[in-house]
Parts: sequence; structure tokens; C-alpha cells
Amino acid sequence: LWQNYLYMQSAFNKIKDKILSSERGELFFPDDFSSFGSSDAVRSALVRLCQSEVIIRVAQGIYYYPKIDSKWGSGIIPPSVEEIANGIAKRDRVRIMPTGAYVLNMLGLSTQVPANVVFVTDGSPRRVSIGKGKGILFKHTSEMRNFAYQSQMMMLIVTAMREIGEGNITSEQLEIIKTHLKKVSPEQFQNDIQLAPIWVRKTLQNA
Repeated sequence: LWQNYLYMQSAFNKIKDKILSSERGELFFPDDFSSFGSSDAVRSALVRLCQSEVIIRVAQGIYYYPKIDSKWGSGIIPPSVEEIANGIAKRDRVRIMPTGAYVLNMLGLSTQVPANVVFVTDGSPRRVSIGKGKGILFKHTSEMRNFAYQSQMMMLIVTAMREIGEGNITSEQLEIIKTHLKKVSPEQFQNDIQLAPIWVRKTLQNA
């Protein structure tokens, strides 16, 4: 029993040290600590670290070393949906791309905040629950052109326009899109415009 306690305590100390030496805002998965002990030892350590509020469990098997708002003193700054999704993608070594109403909200083209944020991925489909009724949905896509964009902003603009649909973009939305286009270099624009549907291409080239 004593040996088991020492083993568990050793794993706990190593995991705690690794987390405390990381940057705040980092996400962790149990697999990150597999070299420090058995899965039981890792799970036990993570539970203890949550109880002592060193880390926060943001979803099943996903832990967060929280950023602290020192400027306004409002406490913990939770991770964004995108940070959680990117953390999962990095762990699984897959590519993801936000889509649907979430992209419209990201670009300021809609005030609607979806409860379930959808990403397309070249990995496996799955749903990750994050809090009451909220979740991240990964949908598998075989359309690899989604991941061929040089500019992240250009990818978001094209995705948003496809979501709104041909003929449905308002003049206000077009003005917002134009401001975002300024963040795309001419070289990236020339490359990425080829990946867009013809109607999106024409709209952006005339913008």
C-alpha cells in the first residue's frame, strides 16, 4: 500500500510540475502524461488537480490550465470554443475548419451564437460536450480543397459566403467582408480565390 501511495504521489508531483511550468491557457489531455504513470495514476492526479483548482476540466478528457484576468480581476478566462477544437485537432493530428453559423459570428456577419459549433475535419466524426447543452461537432469531409487555403481569413470569408448563399448577401455584410479582405495579401488572394465557387469568386473580385 505504501509503495502504491508513493507511486501515485510521484505521478501526481510530475504531472503538477509539468502543468505549472506550462503557459497559462494551455490544454492538456491524459495522454500528455502517459510517461509519468499508469492511466489510473494519471486520472487520479488530474482529479486532485481539478479539486485544488490548479486546472479545470472543460470536457471529458480535456483539461485547462486557466488564464487569469489580472487586469480586471474577474478571475478565470475560459478557453474559447476554437481553442478547445484546435487542441483536439492537434492531439489527433487532424485538420479542422470552422463552418456554419459559427463562422458568420466570428466574422461579425451574424449575432447568432450557435449552441453546437460545427467544424469539418479530415479526421473522424465526433461530438464533444462542453457544458450544459453546448458542444463541438466534428463532421468528416472528403472535400480536401477546404484545407488548401493559404490564408485562414480567406478560408473563413469563402465559408461564410457559402453559408449565407448566393444572392443572399446584404450590402452591410459585403462591407464587413471587404474590411476582412484587407487582411489577405494579394498573393494569397490570387491563390485562394481559385478554390472558391464561381459566384463567390465573382463577388470577391468585384468587391
